[in-house]
Amino acid sequence: MAGVMYRELGAAPPTLPQEQFTRWERAAGDVVRQRLGADLVVVVCDDPGTPGRLIACGAGTVAVRLPNAWHLDPRVGYIQWMSTEPGHRHQGHARAVLRRLVAWFAAEGIDTVELHASSSGAPLYRSEGFWGGSTGLAMRYRAWDPPPGSPEGSWGPAGLGEPVGRGEPDGDDPVAPSGR
Repeated sequence: MAGVMYRELGAAPPTLPQEQFTRWERAAGDVVRQRLGADLVVVVCDDPGTPGRLIACGAGTVAVRLPNAWHLDPRVGYIQWMSTEPGHRHQGHARAVLRRLVAWFAAEGIDTVELHASSSGAPLYRSEGFWGGSTGLAMRYRAWDPPPGSPEGSWGPAGLGEPVGRGEPDGDDPVAPSGR
């Protein structure tokens, strides 16, 4: 089912080479088998007309972060792989999956849950109480996915002590190797 989501995001054949997609499927299956029941839950929805045929799914994982001044629990929930077969959308299946995932996090005592939304999924998440937050702008860095409009070479992984992004750091580099 997660493949349905990746296809819609352009991260599946024909946009992505079949070999790469197949490697993802194998790697994803391995990780699910290792983590399911520990720090991973997967919620699925069967087709009401064809029992055993999946039409919607979502996964929830638990991450551990450093606590902050407002929230001392280092555990954070993350929802991913939300997907519904095109012919079954807008019938409440994704909402049911999402609510079950949020309930699982609550039962685990995890009260911070995050996700990344596609433009088509955002209205559902907003209607269920997800929002951008008030304590900072959520941003990401991915060496394999540079920001839009970045010229070649202006973005990418930097070694320890090397500048990140555009330009040189001012003065001494605060993350230079200390030799320890």
